[in-house]
Amino acid sequence: MADIWLTSLITDTPQEGFELAITLSRRGVKYTQPDGEVLHKLRPVYANDADSLTAASQVVAINFQTVAAANGYWRK
Repeated sequence: MADIWLTSLITDTPQEGFELAITLSRRGVKYTQPDGEVLHKLRPVYANDADSLTAASQVVAINFQTVAAANGYWRK
């Protein structure tokens, strides 16, 4: 994936920051498994697995921590 899409971690609001964290997480999956057909085949497996969903939420939370740190959200 050669497209340049992430030019900054700075967002206008914490809500936008959270949405950026989700985008970072989803893009990470696409980089790890670029075959869309494989991703769609695997989706029913992880979509119905509590441990997989918890792990996905943890990845989003870690990415949100990164975005929050870049934006200084805890200071506001």
